[in-house]
Amino acid sequence: MSLQTHLTQLARKHEALEREIHDATTRPSANDLRIAELKRKKLLLKDEMNRLRKDTDSVH
Repeated sequence: MSLQTHLTQLARKHEALEREIHDATTRPSANDLRIAELKRKKLLLKDEMNRLRKDTDSVH
């Protein structure tokens, strides 16, 4: 898998988590622990994407 493909997949997962967080926070019965877990996963994805981009930039 190419780096760009991997970044695209990570970005899609990031966007899906964003939607899931939005949906979870707009429900009256929002589960704070679930929302916190989703946000943690989203942050990990963002960190991974940034790391890959930085590694790519340092190669060029």
